[in-house]
Amino acid sequence: MTAMTDADFRRAIRARTLRRNLWLAFLLLPPMAVMFIFIFLPMGSAVLYSVYEWDGLVRGDFVGLENFREVLFEPQKSKFLFNAFKNNVIVFVSVMVVQNGLALVLAMLLAREPKGYRFYQVVFFLPVILSTVIIGFQWKLFLNPVFGLVNNLLRAAGLDSWALPWLGLPETALPSMILVNAWHWVGFPTLVFLAAIHRIPKDYIEAARLDGASEWRIARDIIWPLMAPAVTIIVVLTFIGAFNWFEIPYVMNGLEGAPGYSTDMLGLLFYRTAFGSISATDSDFGAGSALAVLIFLFIFTVSLIFTRLLTAREIELA
Repeated sequence: MTAMTDADFRRAIRARTLRRNLWLAFLLLPPMAVMFIFIFLPMGSAVLYSVYEWDGLVRGDFVGLENFREVLFEPQKSKFLFNAFKNNVIVFVSVMVVQNGLALVLAMLLAREPKGYRFYQVVFFLPVILSTVIIGFQWKLFLNPVFGLVNNLLRAAGLDSWALPWLGLPETALPSMILVNAWHWVGFPTLVFLAAIHRIPKDYIEAARLDGASEWRIARDIIWPLMAPAVTIIVVLTFIGAFNWFEIPYVMNGLEGAPGYSTDMLGLLFYRTAFGSISATDSDFGAGSALAVLIFLFIFTVSLIFTRLLTAREIELA
């Protein structure tokens, strides 16, 4: 057998590199094509539509930033924009406190591996895999003021005064939806936090216990700081999800953000503006696209800021 020359060796390396690159291209091209068709192409279309005037489906003259000015500064439209934005902020803060706070508590309890803890993991995560539309319809029936399960249970417990039209009052409609969302999604941050806790070396916790540290101090000074990467993921995803909120308010209280726009969201406002509704029969693709661009820029910018700040905290703790 003849020895391989340097030229043969280089050719073999090039051939191997070429095969690897072709294989990587084969794996990456389909998801890249999907992202281009369903994400980047619609984003580019929205930017293009936002700088034109529209008469129904017919594109009119180029108007530059006029649609953006109309959405942001025209009183009749800006009041709906800032009301929806306020509601999205309320959703984000509430979900962070209620849903993610409860998830952290559940993760801490499951990390102690109580009897049947694997069963509880499945139970907590099960609602996450259900369709959001199904969840919305299910809880809309549960919260029905006449035959709903919630009010029937309250009446059976002798709490008739607590039996309210939960989705019909401005004071209770949005909090009810936030609780439904928390019930639906609490399992996801629970498992993320639980995975982060399991990554913490047990020697740290055992050493703290030997030094006489309480469970609260262990959680505050050891577990919480070392969970920083998981917290970054959950905060950013919660922010994106809160400002993309659409399915639950749409299914449970309709496109108008009833009652009295108390559950109106940026996503609902975009849909009404672009495609029309009962109160806004005329669709306006230009203003709707401008609103979509503004929502995207806001979410993208704030997500980057959150990621930068929270990642810096991770590095500092490390």
